[in-house]
Amino acid sequence: MEIVATQQNEATLAELYVRVRDVLKRRWKMFGIVAAATFIVLAAGIMLIKPTYTAQTQVRIDPTRDPVANKDPSGRTTLSDEAIDTEVSSFYSMALAKQVVEELNLVKDPELYKKATAATLVNNDEDVRTAIATLLLHELAVYREQQTYVLDVDYSDGDPVKAAMISNSFANNYIKGAVGSRTSVATEQAKWYQEQLNKLSSEIAAADNASASFKAQHGLTVGTVENGYTGTLVDQQVPSLAASLAQAESDAAASRAEYQAALSQSRRSGSGAVTGVLASPVVAQLRAQLAQVNQQRDQQAALYGPLHPMTKQYATSAAEIEKQISAESSRIISALGSAAAASEARAQSLRSALNQIEGIRTDQARASVVANTLDRDADSKRELYKQLSQEAQESLQSSQNSMSSATVVNQAIPPQEPSAPNRPLFLAFALIVGILAGGGTIAAQEMLAAVIRSTDDVEDKLGLPMLAAVPFETSSRPALQVRENPTSFYSESFRIARTALFGAGGWPSDSPVIAFTSSLPGEGKTTCSLAFAQSIASSGRRTILIDCDVRRASLSGAMGTAAGANGLVEYLSGEAQISDIITPTDVDNFHTIMVRVPYFNATNLFDGERMAKLIAYARANYDQVVIDLPPIVGLADGRFLAGLADQLIFVIKWNSTPMPAARAAVEALRAIGKEPSGALVNAVEQNSDMLVAGYYLDRYSNYYNQSSTSNG
Repeated sequence: MEIVATQQNEATLAELYVRVRDVLKRRWKMFGIVAAATFIVLAAGIMLIKPTYTAQTQVRIDPTRDPVANKDPSGRTTLSDEAIDTEVSSFYSMALAKQVVEELNLVKDPELYKKATAATLVNNDEDVRTAIATLLLHELAVYREQQTYVLDVDYSDGDPVKAAMISNSFANNYIKGAVGSRTSVATEQAKWYQEQLNKLSSEIAAADNASASFKAQHGLTVGTVENGYTGTLVDQQVPSLAASLAQAESDAAASRAEYQAALSQSRRSGSGAVTGVLASPVVAQLRAQLAQVNQQRDQQAALYGPLHPMTKQYATSAAEIEKQISAESSRIISALGSAAAASEARAQSLRSALNQIEGIRTDQARASVVANTLDRDADSKRELYKQLSQEAQESLQSSQNSMSSATVVNQAIPPQEPSAPNRPLFLAFALIVGILAGGGTIAAQEMLAAVIRSTDDVEDKLGLPMLAAVPFETSSRPALQVRENPTSFYSESFRIARTALFGAGGWPSDSPVIAFTSSLPGEGKTTCSLAFAQSIASSGRRTILIDCDVRRASLSGAMGTAAGANGLVEYLSGEAQISDIITPTDVDNFHTIMVRVPYFNATNLFDGERMAKLIAYARANYDQVVIDLPPIVGLADGRFLAGLADQLIFVIKWNSTPMPAARAAVEALRAIGKEPSGALVNAVEQNSDMLVAGYYLDRYSNYYNQSSTSNG
């Protein structure tokens, strides 16, 4: 598929090339006239353009001296593209342009004064200066050289000396203004920075005081706790209180457990079985005394009996000691209860204190948010103060620096060659425009001229078979070429038409009458009918050519012989007989019937039996009858006579016959039931594709010329 598409594209390009070539060959004169005229007009206009000279001054910006310069990571001083664009824009200020006008006294320059007063309405000297400054800015061009710090200051004028002076003046006044303006701006900046620093200093002090007061009011004073932990005073109390509370709760729990155990033991076994009582040294001592007294009592009772006074005394002492033991046991148990209650109270006290501190701590956490905001505000003001302080220092240094940040590296000199117009380029452009104008003109002519130029026009648009294409001949009597130069391609074209009409099988007996007609006059049907008839006669067939185009009577002119005393008109009018009007020619087997003089009359000569008798006579006495009919469009004679012919050849003049006229003529013939046998295209240029592009025509002619020479 790709190969097929490629071949189709190549065929399309080849066809386009052939069409363009053919159009140029047909209309090269018009193309040349229009192209040359357009080029000459444009070239004359180009040569009349006044030359303009452009002078250039180069200014270098030093970033190390510019107050708006930056430092890159490597420490080099740089200027941003925006800063350089700002410097370029400063050249176009009206103030700078007016300084140039004043410096060079351009208000007295006749040319500039004339342009300024003609362009705007001026009422005073200031208006003149403004108008001239506007003209200067219009011709000024300032641009950066690639990525360098060099600015090119260009000024264009018809006077090269003036262009150089104005360019240099712009650069010099820019540098002068840059020093003063930068120093002034830097001084104002330093003053502004100082005012801002003073204001910020007061705001920082107020912010710090507000933060300190708020922290003191809400107990947010920060200190350092054990293990390096930093927090407020409340934060510092929480760990110790938490530890004390834990210990107190542990002690309270132990005391409660010990007291409860003592009560349980006392209820089960008496107070003497309580662990605390048993562990008491007082109770232990009393029990030792009780044991000793009981021993002594038992000894006395054994010696003297239970009623002895000493026995009773010992018994009384034992009871007293037991009472003391019981009292001491109760005291010990009571002490355990008191200790448990005290431990619980201490734990409760510590718990309340911790809860209170936690509440204070929560309030302080909420207050710390506000305190942090106050601190951030104070910090931001301090950071801004630091930044402004640095900028103020740089601005102060700039205000004390009177050195220029730009220098002129190349002064403008009067240019030797004009910068505009670029005449070679403009002339080349004019040539291209001329070629396009010529091409457009002939393209428009081609589109507007609906004429027949190709075989497709004949076969597809008219629906007629193509018999032959007859090449254009410069001779005044081209039909004579058939007799005088039978090997020419012109002669061969009629043999081709004859073969296409009759075929290769011989001469048909049913088509002795062949008529030639066309749509309009002047398309060469008479010449073609004469050449065709001579071609048939040269083959040995007795042929007669009848000129029925009575309004033109052009057959005698085409043959180069005078008509006889009588012709077709005289015969049809009854003034002569058939034998009186037949004229022999120099060609064997070839006779003619001509019109002596053009005939203009409303009478229809052909509407009668004499024309029918003439055709019948010709059929009976000649092998081939050729009739030259009048044109079809606008005349009735041709349509009437066409019905008398066996075959009808429609003659078309190449690149001349309008397609609408040809189509109307063919439709008129079909309307009367007469279908043309084919079309014969006359006067075709030898470079047309209808004649195979001329190259093969030359080879054909050479071939037959060589054959004729060898045969001779």
